[in-house]
Amino acid sequence: MGNRGRLIAPGGLRDELAGVADDPPVTGEPLAELAAQYGLRPSSARPGLVSYLTKVWQRRHFIFAYATARNVSMYTEARLGQLWQVLTPLLNSAVYYLVFGVLFKANRGISNYTAFLVTGVFIFAFTERSIVTGSTVMRANMTLIRALHFPRACLPFAYVLVEFQQLLLSMLVLFAIVLGTGEPLTWYWLLLVPTLVLQATFNVGAALIMARVGAGAQDISQLVPFLLRVWRYFCGVMYSIASLPAELPEWAKNVLSFNPAAVYISLTRYAIMATYRADAPGAQPYNAARCALFNAKKIPSLQAYCHPEITVSELWLAGIGWAIVTLVAGVLYFWQAETRYGRG
Repeated sequence: MGNRGRLIAPGGLRDELAGVADDPPVTGEPLAELAAQYGLRPSSARPGLVSYLTKVWQRRHFIFAYATARNVSMYTEARLGQLWQVLTPLLNSAVYYLVFGVLFKANRGISNYTAFLVTGVFIFAFTERSIVTGSTVMRANMTLIRALHFPRACLPFAYVLVEFQQLLLSMLVLFAIVLGTGEPLTWYWLLLVPTLVLQATFNVGAALIMARVGAGAQDISQLVPFLLRVWRYFCGVMYSIASLPAELPEWAKNVLSFNPAAVYISLTRYAIMATYRADAPGAQPYNAARCALFNAKKIPSLQAYCHPEITVSELWLAGIGWAIVTLVAGVLYFWQAETRYGRG
């Protein structure tokens, strides 16, 4: 049909549309001014950081709903369903107890090794799964990314929220084990709330960093689990860093103690384990003879008479610092490549 509602010859529609496309806007205003007037911008342009974070916050309900849906559907095909969220870390704890507690005697210097080990496994698993899923989140959701327009940072946020929901469920089992092994319920348990918040904040930042890295290199997702297994052995999950041989240089113990996973594990143990607090170095006035005996015999109660190499206050400062620095770095690093996600 032509402009006047009549049929035209073959090719006439193309020619006529081409003529229409060449016509200036009815208003006579340049396209750039029209775009500015209505707040339009190129779809490939990266939004400002404040605007981007505002859009992420506006989609908080989407993040929560998406995370909840994934959490429910994750084990739908398994017979035991959501129980695997608890069984997996419990089975890992049993293996570590057999290998490190029985064979390698890593329980020396620890009063309640069962609660000590299970706490370390559960807390490290939260960070481990957040980083692993973060490294694959962009490629795993490519269909969703290409179908809908939304801040891509919503996906790492949602996946960390999935892991946080699973952690809260597994905490019920952790509490039962800790209380069942003789640890009392005290007001120190309230410290668990800020500890988990700080750890979740750190995990979000780490997931954002790994999401960008994993989006650009698929091989990263194969390498990350191996690196995390190595990291696990340097975080004091299965052993007490304070009980390491005295010959180990002080700087090496500080590196092990101040790495982020070890910080959050130590803060959790301090919150829910009275034996951990009682046996911590510095809990009793310094006694050189008893401290020397601890280094020789690894009697847990004697460790309290040694000088503390790292105080609880320093652990809290480290936990806050790791959470803030990692989150800021993750947001900036991910935001810089926002417009690249979904291409290819």
